[in-house]
Amino acid sequence: MATTTKRVTVLHAAAVSPSEDAAELRLHLTFFDVVWVFFHPIQRLLFFNHPISSSEFLETVVPSLKTSLSKALSRYLPLAGNLIQHFNLDPLELIYSPGDSISICFAEADESLDFNRLTAHENRDADEFYNFIPDLATRSEEGFRKTAVLAIQVTLFPETGICIGFTNHHAVGDASSIVGFIKAWSSESKLGRYQFQDPIFDRSLVTDPSLRRANLFWNHIKSFYFQVPPPKFPTNRTRATFVLQKSQIQFLKNRTLSRNPNTEHLSSFTVTLGYSWATWVKSAAHSGEIVDENEAEYLGFPVDCRNRVDPPIPETYFGNCLAFLVVESTHGKLKSEDGFFEAVDLIGECIREKANKKDEILKDADEWLVKYGPLVGKRIFGVAGSPRFDLYEVDFGWGKAKKLEVASIDGDQGISLAKSPVFEGGLEIGLSAMEKKIEAFAHFFHGDLIA
Repeated sequence: MATTTKRVTVLHAAAVSPSEDAAELRLHLTFFDVVWVFFHPIQRLLFFNHPISSSEFLETVVPSLKTSLSKALSRYLPLAGNLIQHFNLDPLELIYSPGDSISICFAEADESLDFNRLTAHENRDADEFYNFIPDLATRSEEGFRKTAVLAIQVTLFPETGICIGFTNHHAVGDASSIVGFIKAWSSESKLGRYQFQDPIFDRSLVTDPSLRRANLFWNHIKSFYFQVPPPKFPTNRTRATFVLQKSQIQFLKNRTLSRNPNTEHLSSFTVTLGYSWATWVKSAAHSGEIVDENEAEYLGFPVDCRNRVDPPIPETYFGNCLAFLVVESTHGKLKSEDGFFEAVDLIGECIREKANKKDEILKDADEWLVKYGPLVGKRIFGVAGSPRFDLYEVDFGWGKAKKLEVASIDGDQGISLAKSPVFEGGLEIGLSAMEKKIEAFAHFFHGDLIA
């Protein structure tokens, strides 16, 4: 956040270490981790209704969160550690050393920052959310660079609510791993105890004899050794939230089946992602973009491999365990009246033929960087998050979260996806784009749901 001035006042800053003494823990990066080394940090914001004063915040919330965080870190040691990047370009390591800690900042929001407006679904200035996002500390030492993998900021809106901002390096873990930690911390905070299975750090669970694939990936990307620059302000982006209720998802499924009764893998995820992708492409011309009909349009989405490989990897494995899936169409096809059906067919076929077949999911993994690297800068639409990881269930003792924002989608073209906290069976879609694009997206998103 070095490029702009935050409208918050720091009340207390601390370095929190695991509550129990632990020996050094060194983890090599698997090939699942290496692909994320130069990816931008992942930034999540959770807003909670909690009307308390500044004095009560400092006297009760701050010490409680620090104590429970320390306990949670004792089970999630890698998050208190650092990513070590050697200047001689040797493979990277994730290392926790005794005494390591994470940075947590407690702040108070300026009166100009309106909690209720920030947690609404309507258009909001994306820049305002960076007031609540911490940075990952990086420092250079002799022979290597050390980067923190997690930082936290807790911001009070006096007499209204609290926002907890998380920034993590993607190389340390995927959503399954980070959400597991957040739920562990909230459990310690609310209940004073840990009620989940311990995370597993054993890298041998990822089949890669002699780290062949991990080294292959590192040798490919190390020539591009760089640090992701911080965002430039103003971002000129707007954030908005869209919801598909259960009845609307069923409407989209019925539309698909009426066109093709034999459609396979017609899930809520498939139709939601397909509808969002097609709507995004349709909105291009209405927001002033000029795109050739034959220009390629790509959709990329990650798939959790834990139960999709043989032998399976435990659900509690901590780290990255994601495969890349990419489908391709053209601008003309996706913006047409049949664009939604085109998108759903491509996504469904990819999931059916690739994601759901254990002998296919990693078949082309050696080629991921070669195949998908050139798509950077192309018209590629992505998705962050998953309804499987329900952050709206997180409760630190003040009630469940009111609003989730995945701020890091500001650096991409795509959406965030989560369960709706209001509509059972519904899905919540987060979008960040130029305001004209948001307005065009909203026009088609709502209009095309009318039977």
